[in-house]
Amino acid sequence: MAKKSLNQGLGAAKVAKQDEFYTQYIDIQKEIEAYLEFDPDTFRGKVVYCNCDDPFESNFFKYFAANFNKLGLRKLITT
Repeated sequence: MAKKSLNQGLGAAKVAKQDEFYTQYIDIQKEIEAYLEFDPDTFRGKVVYCNCDDPFESNFFKYFAANFNKLGLRKLITT
């Protein structure tokens, strides 16, 4: 007997062959802000590398690009 999937969203995506799932912008923002509360200079002078198919679809790229100066990044690289 097959086990019923408890996550209908993933099951539907599997059937539709949609395997692209993206981290939500708000989740990225909350996580980065938690790091900054602990140490405001966490990203200062750092290089952030985003391994993504399309940087304009990546919420990580969008977040780091929008907050480049605020975070004090040295460089933002995407591939």
